[in-house]
Amino acid sequence: MKRYHAFAAQFGGALLASMAGAASAVENSPGGPAVNQLNLHPPVTQIAADIHGLHWMMLIICTVIFVLVFGVMFYSIFKHRRSKGAQSANFHESVTVEIIWTVIPFLIVIGMAIPATKTVVAMKDTSNADLTIKATGYQWKWGYDYLKGEGEGIGFLSALATPRNQIDAQSAEDVKARQENTNYLIEVDNPLVVPVGKKIRIVTTANDVIHAWMVPAFGVKQDAIPGFVRDTWFKAEKVGEYRGQCAELCGKDHAFMPIVVKVVSAEDYTKWVDAKKKELAAQADDPSKTYTVDELKARGEKVYNANCAACHQATGKGVAGAFPALDGDAVVLGEKAKQIDVLLNGQGNGKMPAWKQLNDVELAAVATYTRQAWGNAGKGKDPVVQPADFTAARK
Repeated sequence: MKRYHAFAAQFGGALLASMAGAASAVENSPGGPAVNQLNLHPPVTQIAADIHGLHWMMLIICTVIFVLVFGVMFYSIFKHRRSKGAQSANFHESVTVEIIWTVIPFLIVIGMAIPATKTVVAMKDTSNADLTIKATGYQWKWGYDYLKGEGEGIGFLSALATPRNQIDAQSAEDVKARQENTNYLIEVDNPLVVPVGKKIRIVTTANDVIHAWMVPAFGVKQDAIPGFVRDTWFKAEKVGEYRGQCAELCGKDHAFMPIVVKVVSAEDYTKWVDAKKKELAAQADDPSKTYTVDELKARGEKVYNANCAACHQATGKGVAGAFPALDGDAVVLGEKAKQIDVLLNGQGNGKMPAWKQLNDVELAAVATYTRQAWGNAGKGKDPVVQPADFTAARK
């Protein structure tokens, strides 16, 4: 028995030490969740600060009510217990008590409703915005289009930047890299960039299923629904990066759909706008150009890994019972018109989403890549698909 206790003590000590070491290695995510965080995210907008105030006010009121009600109940049980010879009172009703326990809760509810209503009304006031940005939810990424204000005309996709090898973590090296990544699953390749101190209107919609655009530090959460337009707003009062996620269960990779908003000074925002417009102009694709097979395959592999590999896998083998294999698939090996239709319009009631948000060069590249990758090379019809094929199919 003594040996057992000694072993248990040693094992417990080692376990606690390892847990302490692991905890000390974990760091707060900049603009995201903190280690051992219990409270809401630190607010950086007035709306978020108001939400914090409401949260604590209502929590305190509910706690006081809980203590008073259960205090009176337990006191009554103890004071009037049978062992002390307590006799029950003989009365039927009390108008005074009825009035008291009706009026007091009513006043409490009104006291909570007034500031809550003011905050909700303020949350819905999207007028007089300095910038208007459309956020479109896709399975599983966000598309941003700057519709009005400085930066008008800029548009890009924002996808998860965490490497796939960290997510799958098949080796000790990958596991270590994942543990050291403080922004694991909440980092993106293209963050949304906005100026500090400006009112930003976010117009939300979706391409396939219901998503939700949520950034806790802003006090913002707005559904993005296919075929509908919703809007919300925020005015960040502090420069920095702030993180959120899609807050709606939107499919297999729902957890891989983060949001990162980079708030910068007015001067830095102007510089970013100029640089981004030049970058987009340099990257602009020419859908009327006839590309070589090698150009399409190289571009297509990048498009496939960024948009398709999550479901169909990098090997093209798919996931049994969930997502079909593209290696040897009849649509991929058949006439190109069928694959073009699937890519533009989707199929299976959204199981395969439409990819109209990609331009014709990207779609032609990924179609060509899937027709010539893995074991498909040299086996199917129409091995090369050009952008003009998609341009014609959109009409």
